[in-house]
Amino acid sequence: MIHVGDNSWNLRICITDLALERTMRVRGDQHLGSIMLQLVDPENPKDWSDHALYWPAKNVWLTRTRATLDQCGVQADSLLHFTPMHKVLRVQLPDLRYLDCRVDYSVKTFAAVINLCKQLDIRYPEELSLCKPLEAAHLKQNFAQLPHAKRVPIAEPDGTTYLQPALDTNSFVPINSSFNGGSTGSLDKPSSPGMFFCAPLSPHNASSTHGQWKPSQAGYATYDSSSSSLGDFQENLASSPRSLSAEQRAQLLRPKSLVEKARLNVGWLDSSLSLMEQGIREYETLCLRFKYYTFFDLNPKYDQVRINQLYEQAKWSILNEELDCSEQETLMFAALQFQINHQMDMQPLPAVDSGIETSSQDGDDDIDTALNELQLTLEGSDYHDSTNLTRIPELSDYLRYLKPQRFLLRGYKRYYFCYKDLHLLLYKSAEDSRRTAPVTTINLRGCEVTPDVNLTEGKYAIRLEVSPEDHHGPNSEVWVRCDNEQQYAKWLAACRLAAKGRSLADSSYESEVDGILSLLQMQRPVHGVHVDIDPRTVDAVDYLSPKMLRKLSTKAVQRILEAHANVRDLPLLEAKLKYIQAWQSLPEFGVSLFVIKFDGHRKEELLGVTHNRIMRMELSTGDHIKTWRYNTMKAWNVNWGIKCMMIQFHDENVVFSCHSADCKVVHEFIGGYIFMSMRSKDNNQTLNEELFHKLTGGWS
Repeated sequence: MIHVGDNSWNLRICITDLALERTMRVRGDQHLGSIMLQLVDPENPKDWSDHALYWPAKNVWLTRTRATLDQCGVQADSLLHFTPMHKVLRVQLPDLRYLDCRVDYSVKTFAAVINLCKQLDIRYPEELSLCKPLEAAHLKQNFAQLPHAKRVPIAEPDGTTYLQPALDTNSFVPINSSFNGGSTGSLDKPSSPGMFFCAPLSPHNASSTHGQWKPSQAGYATYDSSSSSLGDFQENLASSPRSLSAEQRAQLLRPKSLVEKARLNVGWLDSSLSLMEQGIREYETLCLRFKYYTFFDLNPKYDQVRINQLYEQAKWSILNEELDCSEQETLMFAALQFQINHQMDMQPLPAVDSGIETSSQDGDDDIDTALNELQLTLEGSDYHDSTNLTRIPELSDYLRYLKPQRFLLRGYKRYYFCYKDLHLLLYKSAEDSRRTAPVTTINLRGCEVTPDVNLTEGKYAIRLEVSPEDHHGPNSEVWVRCDNEQQYAKWLAACRLAAKGRSLADSSYESEVDGILSLLQMQRPVHGVHVDIDPRTVDAVDYLSPKMLRKLSTKAVQRILEAHANVRDLPLLEAKLKYIQAWQSLPEFGVSLFVIKFDGHRKEELLGVTHNRIMRMELSTGDHIKTWRYNTMKAWNVNWGIKCMMIQFHDENVVFSCHSADCKVVHEFIGGYIFMSMRSKDNNQTLNEELFHKLTGGWS
């Protein structure tokens, strides 16, 4: 007699919560949902709704409960995990504090960041992302190219180990997975408890017994899984610790070259993959950072947490020397930071409208208040391009001009400058501008604008890197020098708008001029002013980078207090916004660097990616060789076989490989910035996750 089998086989499933492995008799046409129901004991009151099947060997979640085992490719030799989708992730905020958060490990990282920012009360979560923590050794070589970072040993509960398959995208793995005290075990036994700290609790919530976050014995904030919101702890996220301990400060990364700055981008996670798919396990540490430097609709009324965290990220980028600053700029940042700390001492929990005259306290009615808020929003945005068609401003004046040439020493020459249709027209005199052709014409569209100011020496210069008219060949460099602050502010604002393709009729021109003058005012040296603050209470280490500390030496504290005289009347939120504004005005702001090698070239170069363009740069000096604007781009994609990226422009194709990070990281930066530029002021606009992944996913 012949017995026909029922096509069933044994499947091993590990229930992680119970540390129990079960063997089930299953068939290939059986649905995942039915298997999960068989795993759950109906008499057990435990809530299993957050659990799903995870396949460690393939490094994928099996979340489609209607799919069958055959459709998923699960066979008899497979081991599945029945595990919670929400797990504890140790998150380092931009202000360097650590929080233990419950994060969904099964959804795409982009969605996980959105949910995390919702808990933290941070609007516009698309501007942020998660990255793996870096160590000093990561700045010494291109870890993205090391073969040992491709496969990672994974241990199973039964003691067996196997190699995790190489990931399709960024496979960078930190040297020490427990970086900064990150533990791979229980939360009760952190490996370095001294490394964690949380925001100081305010008097009214320190004694609260129903808060959602509570400080643990280790000193970091712990999430209460029985709650779904942050509660009173949100108020503490709007203010941060004033200083770090010596141990914490010693672990901060300070890149010493452009190449090391480029290597800072190696750790960004792939937004299109889940945390588990990228090798992140429970209790590991990730850093939450602002990734895209286009900050949409910064509103002091709704964005106290966002403004504070943005200020903290700006502050540490200055103190860690990620951005180069002049002496006057450094003292301005130090003075603003000192004022912020001073205001925090006076009012630990700032009022919602502190320092922003948009409330009804000023006697405005509701309509005036709404109009004032709208004006603040429009002036602070870089996405509006409305123009005033009733009056076209004219700009003309005598300035000095210099075109540097190698092996030839030439000084500035005085010309009569006229601004017209995004071009600078140079004449020998004002009379010549009415009857003769210009001596020189400079096309400002797409140029690179770099200010060069020294208020002590009375130097007001603008460096322009201009693309050739045929858009082939390297950029040419010209210098324009102004005589005073007013002249400098007008021409710098005009050049910046022209570089973006906007005329002087743009509604943001006047606010751009006012912003430049405001920053100059804060940088103006103040000597001999009476200081009513005891210098012995000020530690310059908290306010200056190591390089500037060495330069100013014993005069550091006095110079900080003198610079503070320019900003001592600013309220807390206004001082933070001024700090962010000054940060955005730095020449190197918003440029994410990558070490690349162009196809057909032997030497490495730099690629700079910003919100509206990419730049080919010299590796050692950072000089711009060529600039491509996004509005001239037709397509961009990745060849996963050879790990190269190709960008198609209207007149050429650019092919390069990335050495300091995975090419997917570059692809995601470009697509992400294009996504940011498509946002609108519509209050009903919802975040289009599908469009984001279409632009950044890299899979056509």
